[in-house]
Amino acid sequence: MPSDPFFHPVSGFDLPRFAGVPTFMRLPYLPPEHERLADVDIGLIGVPWDSATTNRPGPRHGPRQLRDASTMIRAQHGETGVRPFETVNCADLGDVGPNPADIQDSMRRITAFYDRLVSLDIRPLTAGGDHLTSLPVLRALAKDEPLGMIHFDSHTDLFHSYFGGTLYTHGTPFRRAVEEELLDPRRVIQIGIRGTMYDSEDRDFAESVGIRVVPIEEFFARGIADVMAEAREIVGDMPTYVSYDIDFVDPAFAPGTGTPEVGGPNSFQALQVCRELYGVNIVGADLVEVSPPFDASGGTAFLGVSILFELLCAMVAD
Repeated sequence: MPSDPFFHPVSGFDLPRFAGVPTFMRLPYLPPEHERLADVDIGLIGVPWDSATTNRPGPRHGPRQLRDASTMIRAQHGETGVRPFETVNCADLGDVGPNPADIQDSMRRITAFYDRLVSLDIRPLTAGGDHLTSLPVLRALAKDEPLGMIHFDSHTDLFHSYFGGTLYTHGTPFRRAVEEELLDPRRVIQIGIRGTMYDSEDRDFAESVGIRVVPIEEFFARGIADVMAEAREIVGDMPTYVSYDIDFVDPAFAPGTGTPEVGGPNSFQALQVCRELYGVNIVGADLVEVSPPFDASGGTAFLGVSILFELLCAMVAD
């Protein structure tokens, strides 16, 4: 069934892209009490929160900048021809209001927001926020069964703790998610891992529970198509979450992030990996760690929204 025209974005032929109130991809904004909320298939949500950042802050400002940059997104994918806004009903569902002084309260707020989306059968596409954002989202999406995950990042985010016992940082979300049985580790693959290391604790944990880690050297040696074929095989046809940290991309192309690591993919390769997600049973996805204070040109944000559009197309493609 084609989508409802109510949910189509505003065209740049009707209103210049520099005009109007910016929403994600110029979609209609539906506040929580909106009468059409139950008609949404995929909701785009901002989580402006970076209280779990341990180095350079700023991703709390990411959703606002991503919305502004997303006014350049058009209706049709240039390579695949997918027209997501005519395939399913999409809307900007606003931001989750965090508590910037309390990590636990913020996570409760995020989970409660996504609980409601799950109850309405709305698949979320999230703009973070730091990477701890993924944990409270997964708490809502994986209530009934553990999910698989395809994770693009330069870091595993599998550490046990920071600073002598702090369990909740942007370096620990997927360790907690495995412990809480939100993720099935045998159906998790992490792609692009690189950089200097504190030690091997995170990778040792991954090996012990069956998480597949693809270091950047292997990624480049094998090529995108081969690595992503393995990713699709690992997650199979079961419900899967996709988490995309912008620092997966080399900082030459995406400098606006808190923990950059050199030696990563370029901007085209950043889009290519998303095109290899077609056919995956994606129940939710996120793009995190865009930090406007370190994005002087705005190029990181535009790459970020381009990735969000690629993820959206993958979520609706047959």
